[in-house]
Amino acid sequence: MTATRVLVLNSGSSSVKYQLLDMRDGSRLAMGLVERIGEETSRLKHTPLTDGGTSRERTEPIADHEAALKAVAEELAEDGLGLDSPQLAAIGHRVVHGGQSFTRPTVIDSAVLAEIERLIPVAPLHNPANLTGIRTARALRPDLPQVAVFDTAFHTTMPESAARYAIDVETADAHRIRRYGFHGTSHAYVSRATAELLGKDPSEVNVIVLHLGNGASASAVEGGRCVDTSMGLTPLEGLVMGTRSGDMDPAVIFHLMRVGGMSTDEIDTLLNKKSGLIGLCGDNDMREIRRRIDEGDEQAKLAFDIYIHRLKKYIGAYYAVLGRVDAVAFTAGVGENAAPVREAAVAGLEGLGLAVDGDLNAVRGAAPRLISPAGARVAVAVVPTDEELEIAAQTYALIEKNI
Repeated sequence: MTATRVLVLNSGSSSVKYQLLDMRDGSRLAMGLVERIGEETSRLKHTPLTDGGTSRERTEPIADHEAALKAVAEELAEDGLGLDSPQLAAIGHRVVHGGQSFTRPTVIDSAVLAEIERLIPVAPLHNPANLTGIRTARALRPDLPQVAVFDTAFHTTMPESAARYAIDVETADAHRIRRYGFHGTSHAYVSRATAELLGKDPSEVNVIVLHLGNGASASAVEGGRCVDTSMGLTPLEGLVMGTRSGDMDPAVIFHLMRVGGMSTDEIDTLLNKKSGLIGLCGDNDMREIRRRIDEGDEQAKLAFDIYIHRLKKYIGAYYAVLGRVDAVAFTAGVGENAAPVREAAVAGLEGLGLAVDGDLNAVRGAAPRLISPAGARVAVAVVPTDEELEIAAQTYALIEKNI
């Protein structure tokens, strides 16, 4: 029997998210989350997705990622889906930062591990956790192909004019300072799914993808290739996010150090964890912000207006970059579920061919759908993202090629 299953692992500093997929049809067989790894009370929630299985939870100390993956393996085995199954073709790992070195999914070996480790200074919060997950999975199944799929890879097609910062070239090169972009698997999946929704090949379509979750990013995709994206050296640049500031005059940092007496770590925490929507109004849940607006809360309204203003600026900027736009696609938690955000983001852009139909915009659903009026010059779409499926598909395609 040909192995067709791929286990997708997304390892965080104290968590492991996972999904097991069958690549014959992209169906999910199981999914789950281990959280609070290393704490006194860890939690594993496992959900089998075949034969009407129900979720199971374990609350117990899970010391490290090795123990976490062993617990995941036990849960999968209970459903007849264990890591020792001959139907398991590969394990695909989400790796946040691949720098300029990795432009496509890559089979993991010692050289790949060394390069991911070398990139830790530009991804100190993410790459170490990704490495831990990879090493643990390789130890459990050293015979199984393991593939790294990089968040940054989709954006490596950006021209130098978009990827370079306007600072001294030697300094930038010495410290690998450039715009890398993130959420790449989502932008790749959604841009391709948007073209499919329009009944066209991705090579024929120019799309502005708006990935709006707690982290948020925009991309300009020309004929299936990313030509610009809002996040930069780190995920801090760009749109207003749940807890991140997005674009800001860098001199603010110097001002906070000199006048505010703040340390580098304090400023880092401020900009990454205490800014964005939560810094503006104390909430980073768009549902709560909209509820407060409906009750007349001016602080929540200002936060929403700042969020939309930045979003609209990027839509306009990427329209200019692309020259011709066939579609604007909203995705991720806010993009897929917050109709007022979608409506406000394109309001006033009718001259660019952008509009939403109120009735279509109000409809909720799990399938990709158009929300623009019939005959609109530019399609506006809601396209649910599926990063796990994208990672699994890229992993499986690479393994098939190498067999």
